[in-house]
Amino acid sequence: MAEKITLYGFNNLTKSLSFNIYDVCYAKSPREQKDYISYINEQYNSERLTKILMHLTEMIGAHVLSLSKQDYKPQGASVTLMIAEETMIPASDTVVAHLDKSHVTVHTYPEYHPESCLATFRVDIDVATCGKITPLSTLDYLIGSFDSDIITMDYRVRGFTRDVTGKKLFMDHPMTSIQNYIDPKTLLRYDAIDINVYEANLFHTKMLIKDIDLQNYLFNTDVYELPPKERLSIMSRLRREMIEIFSGRNIY
Repeated sequence: MAEKITLYGFNNLTKSLSFNIYDVCYAKSPREQKDYISYINEQYNSERLTKILMHLTEMIGAHVLSLSKQDYKPQGASVTLMIAEETMIPASDTVVAHLDKSHVTVHTYPEYHPESCLATFRVDIDVATCGKITPLSTLDYLIGSFDSDIITMDYRVRGFTRDVTGKKLFMDHPMTSIQNYIDPKTLLRYDAIDINVYEANLFHTKMLIKDIDLQNYLFNTDVYELPPKERLSIMSRLRREMIEIFSGRNIY
């Protein structure tokens, strides 16, 4: 085990994790597309998202300072938590916390296009922490909390702290890849690539689900109701949609 570094004063390194997931669904008719959006709005409303973020906060050992949540019409929801690492100390009508205040936010973006028969659900989660807390330990929980077909993650360490000799430290933990913080069993289900800029303490990982079980991607439709040729066509459209989202460009 690496020897722990003794710091001078407060560790003011800021560690930011941006986590984005996409869920893709085939909804053929306009009615099915609208029903899918309604289903997503119900399953991932602000109340459910708040529970996910509250559990995430517990996992990293932080305390909630304030909470804001909102559901939107016709679709989508947002939740924001202000958090702190140390226990809060009441002082008259204010709350005094260590200078390690951080935040956790989540936004959802359900969408569909009537011409494509495909609907997507995007979740953006941002975790910014100061001090000893690192959000990387929550990745398995976040991946498991949503139907994750495509996942993009960015991790960045900003600022610096100092050791007792006054030497500046721009990183306080070893880091080579975001994938090192994800369960190997989870990684087996995905194709994953890294784009890292080590000199800037910037790490980027993208993941694409390997196997598609068509039944899981049909909304209000049984796979056995479809002729084989149509199944193959839908599978092809789903895979093409995922590849374009994964690559971030219109390929087909």
